[in-house]
Amino acid sequence: MGPLIAFSRGVDKLNTAVSKLADWAVLLACLISAGNAFVRYGVSYSSNAWLEVQWYLFGAIVLLGASYTLFRNEHVRVDLLYGNVSERTRLWIDVFGFIFFMLPAVMLLAWMTWPFFVDSWVRDEGSPNAGGLLRWPVKLLLPIGFVLLTLQGFSELIKRIALLRGIRPAAEVVVEYHRPEQ
Repeated sequence: MGPLIAFSRGVDKLNTAVSKLADWAVLLACLISAGNAFVRYGVSYSSNAWLEVQWYLFGAIVLLGASYTLFRNEHVRVDLLYGNVSERTRLWIDVFGFIFFMLPAVMLLAWMTWPFFVDSWVRDEGSPNAGGLLRWPVKLLLPIGFVLLTLQGFSELIKRIALLRGIRPAAEVVVEYHRPEQ
C-alpha cells in the first residue's frame, strides 16, 4: 500500500498547487468583470476579447478547481442514505462510486475532449466574434481538468481502500463526512 499512498500524496500536492491557479482565476475574473462593466457603461466601449477572457477564466475556475474540491471532500453528493450509515459503509459507498461511476465518466470525458482540443489547435480556431480570442487554449482546459480529476479520483480511491484496511493515509487527508446544514 506504501507506493500507492505515496502516489496519492503526490496527486494531492499536484491538485493543491493547481488549485492556486483556480484561486487566482477567481480574482482575475472579478476584476475583469468589474473593469468591463465600468468601461462598457462608463465610457461606452466594449471588447469581445475581454468578455471572452471572463468566460475562459470561468472555465479555468471550474476545470482546475474540481479536483481540489474532490480532494477536500467538498463536492456535491446525494445525501439520501449516505448521512445515515456508518463510516465504514460510507467508505464502501465511495469505493463503489469511484470505481463504477466517477472514474469511468471522467476518464471517458478526458479521452473525448482531447480530439476536441487537437482539432481546435490544428485549425488555429479563433472566436467567430470580432476581436475575439483563440479557442484552443480554453479547449485545452477540458482534457487537463478531466485528467486532474481522474488522478484525484484514483487518489481518493486509494485513501478509501487504505482506511478500509485500517491504514490512515495522512493527517491532511480529508475523508470525513459532514451532513449538510439546513
